Order: sequence, then structure tokens, then C-alpha cells
Amino acid sequence: MIKLKKSMSYNDVMSRKNQIMKSAIGIDYDVFESGSIAFDYEQMMKEAGYSLDEMIRIQGDNSVGNTPIIELKNFTKIARKLSVKGKGARIFIKDEATNPSGSFKARRAAVSVYHAKKLGYKGVIAATSGNYGAAVASQAAMHGLKCIIVQECYDSQGKGQPEIIEKARKCEAYGAEVVQLTVGPELFYEFLKLLESTGYFNASLYSPFGIAGVETLGYEISKQFMKREGKNPDVVVCTNAGGGNLTGTARGLIKAGATDTKVIGASVNLKGLHMASDNQFNKKSFTTGHTGFGVPFSTLPDRSDVPRSAGRPLRYMDRYVTVNQGEVFYITEALAQIEGLERGPAGNVSLAAAFSLAQELDEDKIILVQETEYTGAGKHLQPQLSFAKEMGVAIIVGDPRDEICGQNIVLPENPGLIKAVDLDMNKLKKSYIKNAVIKVDYATEGDIRFLAEDTNSTIEFVKETLEELNRR
Repeated sequence: MIKLKKSMSYNDVMSRKNQIMKSAIGIDYDVFESGSIAFDYEQMMKEAGYSLDEMIRIQGDNSVGNTPIIELKNFTKIARKLSVKGKGARIFIKDEATNPSGSFKARRAAVSVYHAKKLGYKGVIAATSGNYGAAVASQAAMHGLKCIIVQECYDSQGKGQPEIIEKARKCEAYGAEVVQLTVGPELFYEFLKLLESTGYFNASLYSPFGIAGVETLGYEISKQFMKREGKNPDVVVCTNAGGGNLTGTARGLIKAGATDTKVIGASVNLKGLHMASDNQFNKKSFTTGHTGFGVPFSTLPDRSDVPRSAGRPLRYMDRYVTVNQGEVFYITEALAQIEGLERGPAGNVSLAAAFSLAQELDEDKIILVQETEYTGAGKHLQPQLSFAKEMGVAIIVGDPRDEICGQNIVLPENPGLIKAVDLDMNKLKKSYIKNAVIKVDYATEGDIRFLAEDTNSTIEFVKETLEELNRR
């Protein structure tokens, strides 16, 4: 009997995506669905199948977690000099760069790769241009599994960003195969083909395993501060891209009882640059932690490589702020020269925001930057700025408010010019609701309750928004 080969055309592969995903992650997402907008989020999260204590053990067995808290005393002094009397919260960082692969994403990878090994998969695949690839490759090496990382790396001229190329080098150092692609829709297509042809586990950033792994970070933060300071931090700032970082940290804080801690998302402002645009791909100097991911994934989280994303940032975000590229580069250099800590720019997005936000808070308050990341080679600010100049982006010193994304990067003339800018949370929540209802004829009462939960709002707010959209 002749076995017919499956068609590998783009349309045919995409039509099989749900089947491919189910085989590659071992979760039947259909069981959580209501048939409309709503789905059982908490039941889906239970699919991770591990208690908090079990995840702490799984991570600890592979040298992940239990990272130090560091007080940035010199940063705090400067923030207080720039504040009105009595203001200037103490600034701390949770130094996640001490994890094996150099970032908090080792927590996500540790649980995912452990689960893949437990289920008998021979290898793991992740689609990422970021630190997660290195994390998956590192954990796969520890568990003796094969690893493939799929990257969106180049524009059509073959130019690759130094940060992404650096991350590819790190993945290869851990023994992973790296598949590098140009910007565009082929990333997901090639990812699906690899999952289907290899039978490897989908170590997705957005699975319940990936998000639950970050819960240990939030839990650790609370336990460490209670031991050190006798209280939880007043504010935790999370660099926000796909939403999993903030979601997992917030869930961990809640599980530790730190329900009064405010969780603030921070992204680099890349307004005006389209992430899927070939000619704009290399006009940005941040490959993650920016509004090109942070805003779309907040307002339409189910745009990821799984049917339902476990990263739901609007559920947990109390405030969302942006900082500019020049401000983050400035704060990155300041961290090295003032505090003696050299860390990567993406992790310093939340530090730039925290430096500004600390000036709003009383001196007895504590603000924590929830993660740092490793730096080196292409991730360092100097190659990033050099590449920006090569791409025609001007590097100037002045007021960061004059920064125009894709045209210039403005390094602050002085630290007093670093100012976090608030995004309109109600506008984001309304955008999410609009995206959620676009494919249904009407929202059920169950949908309305779900939308209220998923936007951390109220049933009344959802109903008013639906009225504005003429969807009631």
C-alpha cells in the first residue's frame, strides 16, 4: 500500500496547525473552549500539572531560580536628588542573569523541557528570536534532548541584527540547531513543518508550562523580601513583550500572598514601526520588550504559537508605561558605571521605567525591577548603536521626547529627562474586547464574565464597551 505524502504547501500546513499543535504539546485545547469567546483559563493552567513546590524542585535540580535581590543604592540616591522632598523609593533588581542561560526565561524552559523529557519526546523546538531560545537550548543540553530554535533574523537584504545573531551563537554553543529566517509569515509555517516532521515537543513560550514556570519568580520575590525587609515590594516592574513574563510573575506574587503589590508593565516605545515590515525590521534597536509585541499581545493574546496563550497580561497589569530606546541605553550604561553591574538592554527596559517611577513614590516605598538579563557581544549597547547608525538612524544627545522611532535614538542629556509615559489602560482593554468579539455575532453572559476577568475590569465596563461597539 502506497502511503501518500502530506502536502507541504503553506495553506495545507496551516490548515493542520491545530492537529500539529496537539501532537507537539500533548494538550487538547478544545476541552477548555465554550464555543464562543470564553474559555476556562484556570483549568488550562492546571494542565501544567505541577505544583509550585514541584516546579521549584524541577528548576532547582537544573540550577535555575533562587536568584539574588540587589539594592541599587546609587540609583536610589540619584532618583531622590531628582525628586521632591520625601519622594524617591528604594530601587532593587531581581538578578535573573545568574540563571544558567542568563535570563528569567530559564524558568519557563526548565518546566517545558522537563515535561518533554517526562513524556518521552526526543527533542524540543521553540520559535523565538530572544533569550528563550538560549534557555531552551541550555535545558535541553542538561536533559540530553535534541533542540531546534527557529529565529526571525534577517531582512530581505540578508542583514541580521547583532542582538539576534548573538542569541543564535549562544543557542549553538549549547548544541542547538538554529534555523534562521527572514522577517515575515514564514516563521510560523516553518515552525509547524519542523514540529510535524520531527515529532519534537513544542516548547512554546505561551504554553501553561512556560507561564507556570515564571510563577516561581513572583513567589521568590515575595519570600525574599519578607525575609529581608519584612514586607513585600510596593511595586514590581516587568518588561512586557508577549505577556508571559508579567503574567507568570503576577500569579506567583498572588500565590505568595503579595496581593497588595502593584504590577506595572514596561515596554520600549516603538510607535510607528511595523514589526513585520521588511524595511523597518532593522530600524529598531530592541528585538523584544517593546510596544510592537507588548501592545498587540496585550490586546490580542491568542496570536501566539498555541491555540490559547497562557500569557494574559491585562488580567494582572495595574499600569502600563513606555520608555524610549535612548533612555534604556542610557540607563544600561549608568547601571554598569554607577552600580558596577553590566546587564543587557532588554532587561533594563523595566529599570529605566523604575528609575522614573521611583521618583513618584515615597522614600519608604520599595520598587523592584523583576528581572535582568545577560549581556555580551551583539547584545551590548555599543554594537546596537553602531548597527543603528549603519541603518541610517541618527544617534544624538538631547531630550528623549524628541526621539522618532526609525529616524533617531536620543540619549538623555541628563538623568532628569528619563520619564516613563503611561499608556491608557482603558483604551487597551477596549481594544482587547473589540478584538475578542469581532468573530462572533454576539457575546454571551459567559463571554462577558470572561472578558471582565481577562481585562481585570468589570461586567459593567465590558457591557458599556460592547454598546459602544454596537455588539450588544
